[in-house]
Amino acid sequence: MKTIICEMLGIEYPIFQGAMAWIANASLAAAVSQAGGLGIIAGGTAPVELIRDEVRKAKEITSKPIGVNIMLLSPYADEMAKMVCEEGIKVVTTGAGTPGKYMDMWKAHDIKVIPVVPSVAIAKRMVRSGADAVVAEGTEAGGHVGELTTMVLVPQIVDAVDVPVIAAGGIGDGRGMAAAFMLGADAVQIGTRFLTAYECTIHKNYKKKVLNAKDIDTVVTGRRTGHPVRIIKNKLSRRFAELDQALAPLDEYEKLGAGALARAVLEGDMDRGSIMAGQIAAMVDKEQSCKDIIIELMTEANTLLNKSSN
Repeated sequence: MKTIICEMLGIEYPIFQGAMAWIANASLAAAVSQAGGLGIIAGGTAPVELIRDEVRKAKEITSKPIGVNIMLLSPYADEMAKMVCEEGIKVVTTGAGTPGKYMDMWKAHDIKVIPVVPSVAIAKRMVRSGADAVVAEGTEAGGHVGELTTMVLVPQIVDAVDVPVIAAGGIGDGRGMAAAFMLGADAVQIGTRFLTAYECTIHKNYKKKVLNAKDIDTVVTGRRTGHPVRIIKNKLSRRFAELDQALAPLDEYEKLGAGALARAVLEGDMDRGSIMAGQIAAMVDKEQSCKDIIIELMTEANTLLNKSSN
């Protein structure tokens, strides 16, 4: 299955690995890229030298393309923007802002820029600023989310822009991937499914939580803050709900959420940690290598798409 995205980025399969902060490191990204997809190292709010080290580790594992995600609200965004040029990165995905001020520099270094967008208006704005493609992410996704579902968001963005569209949110198997292509997407981005990959280095408690998740086990927290986040239900999510009911000051949300993702990823704290995962967590029921995940996705999607064309 070769699409315009494969040709643009020099990858074998139209599968991106989601840029999950504290999770998408060299181990995971390199394994996905080595298996033929696009592995992406998440910058988050980490210092630039830490991400530079992850980039170099990934390059020691694979010679295939590796992407870096830059959260534009990070205090290190300017340094990160320069680092990807210095390290020869050829694909950058962005979130939480507009990458316009970096475009000339990135284009001069032949970097493909692919923002993650939650709406048609933002997708159009990103394309006007020079984006080479966009990731249309529905509210089913884990982590920071918008309001629209993938089913309605993807075709509207496909109709609105003249660049390739990568579908994200609620895609965990070949059926979801085939559906995304039927909606007009040129690739898919998958995060939650890769949480249980052997090469994903999150705490075993986190993996177990995903493997045991049921269909209604995720919830969106912090909508009042303007930065909603989907996580697996736990004591932390219940505390966020209490803040909502009490119409608490926004700084109370910040205090509660500070360090919560790291507690889940590194310490395995399933009560006070932010267990970011998408609604498809209930469909993830086994640990596999990244290679086996990608092969399974591609095999099932190809079978379904070939059947639909007959």
